[in-house]
Amino acid sequence: MNYYEFNKKNNEEYKERFELVSERLKEIAANPEIKAPYDAYFKKVASFSLELKKVAEGVLENPDYAAGDKGRELNETIFINELRGKNYETSFFNPTYCVKELGQELGGACAAVYALFRKDISGVYQGDYRSLCLHSELLVELYVILMDDDATAEQFIEAISSFMHDNIEFEMENLVSARFGRNADLNRTILMESDLSNSDFLYKYGQHISDNELKIFEFLKNMSQEELQSMADTYTEGFRLGFIACNKPLEKKNLVEVMYPIGFEPMVRLAVKNFEKMNLYSRCIAISTPLNKQYVNDHGYKATLPEGDKDMALWLDKSYVERQEEFYKKALESYKEEAAKYAGPAVIETFGEVPFEPESREANLKMSAKQQELAVTLISAKQRLLNQYIHGEERSFTIISYPIPEIGDKFSEIFAETVKVNTLDYKKYQSIQQKLIDVLDTADHVHVLGKGENKTDITVKIHELKNPSKETAFENCVADVNIPVGEVFTSPVLEGTNGKLHVTQVYLEGRNFLNLEIDFKDGMICDYTCTNFEDEKECKRYIEDEILYNHESLPIGEFAIGTNTTAYRMGIEYGIQDKLPILIAEKTGPHFAVGDTCYTYDEDNETFNPDGKAIVARDNSVSILRKTDISKAYFNCHTDITIPYNELKSIVAIAKDGTETPIILDGRFVVPGTEELNVPLEGLL
Repeated sequence: MNYYEFNKKNNEEYKERFELVSERLKEIAANPEIKAPYDAYFKKVASFSLELKKVAEGVLENPDYAAGDKGRELNETIFINELRGKNYETSFFNPTYCVKELGQELGGACAAVYALFRKDISGVYQGDYRSLCLHSELLVELYVILMDDDATAEQFIEAISSFMHDNIEFEMENLVSARFGRNADLNRTILMESDLSNSDFLYKYGQHISDNELKIFEFLKNMSQEELQSMADTYTEGFRLGFIACNKPLEKKNLVEVMYPIGFEPMVRLAVKNFEKMNLYSRCIAISTPLNKQYVNDHGYKATLPEGDKDMALWLDKSYVERQEEFYKKALESYKEEAAKYAGPAVIETFGEVPFEPESREANLKMSAKQQELAVTLISAKQRLLNQYIHGEERSFTIISYPIPEIGDKFSEIFAETVKVNTLDYKKYQSIQQKLIDVLDTADHVHVLGKGENKTDITVKIHELKNPSKETAFENCVADVNIPVGEVFTSPVLEGTNGKLHVTQVYLEGRNFLNLEIDFKDGMICDYTCTNFEDEKECKRYIEDEILYNHESLPIGEFAIGTNTTAYRMGIEYGIQDKLPILIAEKTGPHFAVGDTCYTYDEDNETFNPDGKAIVARDNSVSILRKTDISKAYFNCHTDITIPYNELKSIVAIAKDGTETPIILDGRFVVPGTEELNVPLEGLL
């Protein structure tokens, strides 16, 4: 059963409801009876809902409805018009505009409701209008409330909150079926069945299609099959090797989650065929570049809370958390056989977008301190449940990254250089990195010191080895799950890890941070700041939202030394250091991760380096709490922050007896046998 036939069946119970609410929407869109200023708002949102309804009906009648010229037209009207540049400043999607036009009490709530309709777009492009129907019914309910002159803001917001509570079961069923189901996989159908001779099919995804998607598709379409196959092989082989390196049973799995940027279809189709040879079915998730990151920021959309953490201020309470956990478990239970055979995600990321510095806007909704605690509880609870069903100790992953055309005029050169970086000789790096590990394993602690404007001065406590001949504290990371090659890493001992981490500029999860400073006491964050905003409180809030993820503090989950000086040189030569993704940037200097360790939910699975030594530094004093109270062990975040070589004075391993052995001095590797890493640095430092 293909995706549109599947959704025709799914829609049946909503068909009559959708027709009824659509008639009401037509009346509102044509002649809203509500008083100003709300008339313009309801007219706009009702019209948008009806436009989405046409798309759902169109693709159900003809799967190619949204392709080609019609797709380009829809891309403008649905995705671009209201979010493009200055248009966003006068759009009801914008909380600031809503507050200005509709008032302080209801403005933010109205923007949040309109944003719900944007989340319906991907569904209607599959012919699934169930969520659109529900949100349209909510809109009509809110319209009726405000028709009453005596209506209060509390009634309006309570209606939104009740709606979100009442539809949790529906949302959780959709969330889980989208991950583990095989019936309604629009992305896979597009990927494997489309004519790749032109870009018309790209508009069928139900996502914003920009020049990035169009140009990368044309670029890859013109590559040779041999080049594309080589890229696909690097990607899928990394996934396979991850299972081998960690002694995990790939043969027990039959499902891989393939996450890829729209435009990469010529390569990804070959990758899916590679996975088929491993007896893995590819559940496909296609992603496009966002049109307006300020919109994303204003509503707080992020991977951990896709509902929009700022908008959740309207409905997040203890009951919501409990109900979502209940229905998430119920949905997972219905897919427990499929989840048990889930091998993990295979991710293709992109980089090259202009660094984003969000504006802090007072009109945006904000969760209270209590709600922030509840959000953390919700994320943790769902992650623990998911890990139970997907058997986290048996799964793996791989991630690889490529540039997009937005990176500049030298895109093709940067792309070729990135392919080179992604395919460096991992055997050579494995040997060099082992020499670093041999020194690091003698250390009681490691001292990292910045130079120039970089104020980093931190001491990292290293896990003690009981049997150095058979144990190691550092993992020798080559090109398997984490492409490209180039780092050695450990989970530091928190107690005794103290000092300041500072980077003059860093690009994290699409956000630009200026002069980011984080102070640690016994491995836990005790203070933080940056210079993105004039107001110190705004700077701290920015870090709390985007790095701490609303936790009061986070531990250092990882200390690593990046060795990929070739990638570092690429960043310098092409002037793209601020655009490199963390996947590559973390290999271009020492880095620290705040949050969970690299072994989260996998600590008890023995892991070995290529030399046969067991990696024993898989836990810290926080993660070990999983044995007594798992709710206190994990933070469900892991953010890498890299100090570039040119901001680095020294990294020195210090033994218990005080003996100092330099690893890096003035940005150069000095351990015997690692000199080759300095070759790409010549002329740069």
